Amino acid sequence: MNENIEQHYRHDELSFLESIDDLVGRVENEYRPMLTNFLNPRQQYIVTTIANRYDSVQLEMNGGNSDSEMKRVLIYPDYYEPVPSDFLLTAFLIDYPQKFATLTHGQILGTLMGSGIDRDVIGDIITDGSNWEFIVKQEMADYIKTQIDHIGRTKVRLKELNPDQLLEPREEFETTNTTVASLRLDAVISESFHISRHHAKELVDGGMVKVNWTENTHPDYELAIHDVISVRGFGRSIITAINGVTKKDKIRLELKLIKPNK
Repeated sequence: MNENIEQHYRHDELSFLESIDDLVGRVENEYRPMLTNFLNPRQQYIVTTIANRYDSVQLEMNGGNSDSEMKRVLIYPDYYEPVPSDFLLTAFLIDYPQKFATLTHGQILGTLMGSGIDRDVIGDIITDGSNWEFIVKQEMADYIKTQIDHIGRTKVRLKELNPDQLLEPREEFETTNTTVASLRLDAVISESFHISRHHAKELVDGGMVKVNWTENTHPDYELAIHDVISVRGFGRSIITAINGVTKKDKIRLELKLIKPNK
């Protein structure tokens, strides 16, 4: 990987960057399509940036519906014409006694990962307020179906769906434009959720914050475009654009703010 390219990414992204550069190079050299695991928005941005350096390579993303956050990326030579089945997605409905139990996003994700699978095996977890569905890699669907029969103390049954039967997610979000003094994690949290910088730092120090679905306890962590910041009890903030600086050297951000699912 060229050092001039590496300098534009964080140190903790370099191994992913190199793996994607290798994958895209293989698509070009072997002249056949290849499929990633589920990638978060920041990883999708990195893949797009790397693939755009290759003239004979294209890509397409699919996570089950048009608004999916987690998506698999198909990287393919220019002769190839992708079809939806190329993305190897399996969707499940969680059948549970809705009159007597309540499920949450955190419970479902925790149960899935507790079964021994990695986060990049799982796509979006979707709800309309009472019904819950989730998407996984087709390669792991049978394993997951045999492993999951409870979420917390609630007995459940997984029913396979066609991806085109998925719910439209019920998420309340707003897009806002703001400015921050820096791209530090605590600064962006403070501005996103209208809390003090001190409180934001406490949340980070207390293990209440994830960046791209990984716990982050570093208030001074430098964020970048398409990072997803999840704060327990507050929701998610996604950096959708960085629009330069003001005359007072503040950074202009466009944020997508998503309230937590109930």
